[in-house]
Formats: sequence, structure tokens, C-alpha cells
Amino acid sequence: MYASREDIGYDFGDDSKVRSKPIKPNPNIDGGWAWMIVLSSFFVHILIMGSQMALGILNMEWLEEFNQSRGLTAWVSSLSMGITLIVGPFIGLFISMCGCRMTAIIGGILNALGWILSAYAANVHYLFLTFGVTAGIGSGMVYLPAVVMVGQYFQKRRALAQGLSTTGTGFGAFLMTALLKYLCTEFGWRNAMFIQGAISLNLCVCGALMRPLSPKDLREKYVVRSDSEENRAKALSHSAETIKSNGVLGEEPEKKEETANEEVLGSVQHIEIGGKSGSGRSMYGLRLFKTVSQLTVTVRKGFALWYSSYFGAASLFTNRVFVAFVIWALFAYSSFVIPFIHLPEIVKQYNLSRQDNVFPLTSIIAIVHIFGKVILGIISDLPCISTWNVFLLANFTLVTCILTLPLMQTYVGLAVVCALIGFSSGYFSLMPVVTEDLVGTKHLANAYGIIICANGISALFGPPFAGWIYDITQKYDFSFYIAGSLYMVGIIFLLIQPCIQKKQPREKSTEEAQV
Repeated sequence: MYASREDIGYDFGDDSKVRSKPIKPNPNIDGGWAWMIVLSSFFVHILIMGSQMALGILNMEWLEEFNQSRGLTAWVSSLSMGITLIVGPFIGLFISMCGCRMTAIIGGILNALGWILSAYAANVHYLFLTFGVTAGIGSGMVYLPAVVMVGQYFQKRRALAQGLSTTGTGFGAFLMTALLKYLCTEFGWRNAMFIQGAISLNLCVCGALMRPLSPKDLREKYVVRSDSEENRAKALSHSAETIKSNGVLGEEPEKKEETANEEVLGSVQHIEIGGKSGSGRSMYGLRLFKTVSQLTVTVRKGFALWYSSYFGAASLFTNRVFVAFVIWALFAYSSFVIPFIHLPEIVKQYNLSRQDNVFPLTSIIAIVHIFGKVILGIISDLPCISTWNVFLLANFTLVTCILTLPLMQTYVGLAVVCALIGFSSGYFSLMPVVTEDLVGTKHLANAYGIIICANGISALFGPPFAGWIYDITQKYDFSFYIAGSLYMVGIIFLLIQPCIQKKQPREKSTEEAQV
């Protein structure tokens, strides 16, 4: 199952010059404040992803309150989950301009506002706007920075760090399911959402902990990474030279942009020095002009990086494996979300509510999901193991469980399948690692934004589709079969593209020989 760099078909340049420079490592890379970033990301996953995994409880309350169809009601949960991920590319723009810390704090306020406003919902359509859109956008503004910051602060233990931080989803699903059940029973679903909104304000604290690394620290991380990957030879790893050769990064336009920006600021400083003898009012005007100029430069640089990543000559979409990764993401996430939203209904349909009340199936997924993320992260960090192969194996296991779940009609059978779903879905902790291996730390925010956007589209249409199929057939079986089949198509794309990448250099050399 081991795949070398050559297996993926990437050309790794000579970075001996880079390795020859002795670099003193930053103590915050793989240690120090990096673990505070992991803790912050952990609580973000509890409060956002964990809460979304527990929405099956509120979904049942909304069905009773508003007397709407399952398909329509499921749109509330799907909008929240989907928009959280779909806004990823646009959140990448915010991160480029404002940084992860400010983006996360603003997102925490929006998320809390969405929960609180939803407590006053008069109908399902009101929830679409307050909970689906408002809380969803706020969640996205916190979630993406939480993932990106962990990727920036870790080099040697990236998979483990992402695994530990994303276990918050499992803990959150378990804790929030119990909390929302209790709050709905004791206070009703409206007060439960109001209280949950107050709890969500803690996301602002998590955002405040996201202290940014300096550009110098990020450059040091690139050098350390290129040296360590020489020894580990992971499947999709790369260096800065590799990405440039594949057309993903373009440094020249960026250098020109920085030069132009420095000239603007330099001219402002020259005017300010020349005007020191002027009046206080003119000095205040110059300082204001300088502040506006600096803000304009920051916005221009952030937008230029964001635009070049998506639409410029250095587009991320020139990387074919990355494109295959996006296609996979379009089909994958719904297969994980559908069980969380509809399992409570399936349990009631099979008359298994008594056993499920003792130990809910969604809680089984959540608990085993925790161990899956940590264990898969530890395995992927081993020198002799390919992260790419662990990722693919976990995907095959999950799609098999999704296709098998409708065949189980006893509590024990459903519990076993749910446990396997929980463990294999631990590959979510590897997604940022695989994405960073494809595009590099510098473009991680934009690239991972695209990936979770594709996941969001999957989450947006998955549960309503399952509810719509149920309304027609009065069974959830076909929902799982169709979702599993589409998921398998996405996995096939992941398998095909590395083979194409590997064959291309050989075809090129054959053509040259004929000439």
C-alpha cells in the first residue's frame, strides 16, 4: 500500500541549496503555542461540527412543531451544514485580508446570533434564514481558520495534530446530543437554541487564541518540511519547487505586487516626513491617509492571492489530483451526514427506540469517531506509511458501511455498522494533511476552502434528498444505496488521477524519441 513520490507522478526538484542553510527552528512549530492552537481548534469542532451532528434531535422537534414534510424540514439542518462548508472559498478571501484571528471572532458572533434568532422562529422558512444562513456563515468563518491554523503551526506531527483537534467533532456530537436532549426536555427547543447561542459565544475566545505566525516563521517551516519529507517520502508530499513546476504557484506576480505596494507606502512616508513642519491638522490627515493606504495594500495583497489561487495563471485547478479530490468531496460528505440526520427516524421506524434511548446510535458513531481520528492520524505519521493510502482505505471502509446499513434491522447490527462508520470517518483528520501536501501551506486556506465547499454542496443536498426519497418510498434504503454509489464514483476519481499523472511523463518521452 506504500506509494512513493514517483507513484503519484510529481517531479521533485533539487532543494540541496535550501537544505544547506542552517535554520534555527521556531519553538512554536510542533510545540509551545502550537498546542494552544490545537486546543482552540478542538473546542471549535465541539461547538460547530459537534452541534451540527446533533441536529437530529432538533429535526424531530421541528417536525412536530411545524408539521412539514421530512424533505422540507431536513433543509434546515442541511443549509446549516452545507453553508458552513460552501462559504469556504469566500472565507479564504477574509483570511487573506484580515487573518484567521479576526475572521474567527466575527464568525463566532454571527454563529451565536443565528442560534438566538432561531429561538423565535414562526415557521420552517424563518429557520432557513436564521439558522441555515446566518449560523451557517458564522460557523464557516470559524471552522476554516481553525483548520488552517493547525496546518500552519505543525510540521512533523501534522496528521496527529489535525486528528486531535478534529476529535472535537466526536466529543461534540456525543456531548451536544445529550445536552440538546436535556435542554429540549426541560426547557423546550426554543429555549434550548437560545442557551446554545450563548454557549456559542465561546467561539470568539477560540478565535482570540489563534495567534498568527510571522512570514519568517512560515518560510522556516517550508525549509524544515522539504528536509523532513526527503526522509519520509510520503505519497502526496511536495516542496515549493514542486508546486511551481506543476503550475500551482506563481511567485513573480506576487513579487511585483509587493514592490508596487512598498512604493505606495514609501511615498506616503516621504510625504509625512516632509510635512512634519506643517500644522497638527495636516499631520492628522497624513496619518489617516497612511492608515487607509496600508489597509488598501493589505486588501489588494489578500485579494490578489485569493484571485490567483482560483482564477489566475497559478490556479489550483491546474493540479489534476486536486481536481479529482474536489470531485470526490462533492459526493463524499452526504454519506456521513445522512445517518446523523435520519438515524433517529430509522430507529423509530424499526421500533428500536428503547435500546436507542439507552445508548443512541449517533453517540456510538461520535465516540468511535474520536478514536478513529486519533488512530488514523498516528498511523499516517509513521515514516513507512503513506497518508494517501490510509485515506483511501478509510474511504473504502466507509462506503461499504453506507451500502450495508439498510440491510441491518436489529440494534446490534446497526450498532456494529455505526461503529465502523465512526472509525472510518476518522479520515476527516487527514483531509487538511492531504490538501496541504497537494498545494502547500501558503495556499492551504484557499485550497481547503474549495474542498470543504464541495463537501458543503454534498451536505446541502444529501439529507433533503434522503427525506424526499423517504416521502416517495416510505423507506430510507434507496437513499443510502444512491448516496453510497455516488460516493464510490468519487473514490474511483481519486484512484484514476494518480495513474494518469504517472503515465504522462512516459508518454512525453515516447513522443520525443519518435521525433
